[in-house]
Formats: sequence, C-alpha cells, structure tokens
Amino acid sequence: MPMFWSTKPKAEKNYADAAAKPKTAKRASSARKDGAKTKTTGVVNTKVVKTAKVVPTLPAGAFGTAADVIIRPRITEKSGVLSQSGVYTFEVKTSANKPTVAKAIKALYKVTPTKITMINQPAKNVFVKGRRGVVSGFRKALVTVKKGDKIDFV
Repeated sequence: MPMFWSTKPKAEKNYADAAAKPKTAKRASSARKDGAKTKTTGVVNTKVVKTAKVVPTLPAGAFGTAADVIIRPRITEKSGVLSQSGVYTFEVKTSANKPTVAKAIKALYKVTPTKITMINQPAKNVFVKGRRGVVSGFRKALVTVKKGDKIDFV
C-alpha cells in the first residue's frame, strides 16, 4: 500500500466535498480572424490563492523594498524605555545608511523620522558548553520621531 502517492489516476479520485472537485467548462465554438472555427473544452482550476502582504517599495537605492532594509525591531528593556521618549530601535542590514532607513521607516510605518543614529555592534567571542563560538555582530538604527507620533509593533 503506497503511503505518499495515489495509485488511482486523477480522474478516478474521490473528492470529499464538491468544492474541491474541479469543474469542467465547455466553451461554444468561436470564430477566429481567418474565419476558421475552433472548439475548446477543458478543466477550469478552482484553486484559492492567498494574496501576499503588500510591502512598499523604496524609490531609489541598493534595496528593492523597505522590508529589505529593516530586519526587525529590537525589543529590549532599554529600547522600551527609549520608546516612551519617541526613540525606536531597529536592526538593519549592515549596508544600510541613514537615508535608506528613513525611507523604509516612512514607507512601512507611515511616520517621518526626525533623527536617525546608526550603531555598529561588533561580533563577540563566547564560550558555550566548553566550546568557543562567535555571536555575530549587527547594525542598529535608533530612529527618533516627532512628539505625538508613535510606531506600533504588532
């Protein structure tokens, strides 16, 4: 007994519900430009396609979309205290600069930053279970927004 495939041809498969069964559609004869008539019959696929979340694109730069610049918001105790005063912390690509981060924040969160500070965190050597290892470095962006503006991380 096969586990990962079916021995029945596709036409003989039993469909659990009527919505999953493909519908056959027959179109009437249609005339082409040269006068010849054609008749087509076939199966119409009834596949449900989920739409992807639309990510705003950046107008210029080395990055294609705003999501390519910003990796993730950095949620720590220190960043939580800073966010109360309007300074939000993000991890960004190492090749990102202040103008591309500003465009990405404006495109993703609909907030205009007033000041951006970039910080490079170096890689650190660590010992885990008696073995040497390295925690990779990253680049941080501290984004200041004007008073009254807020960024919600959902």
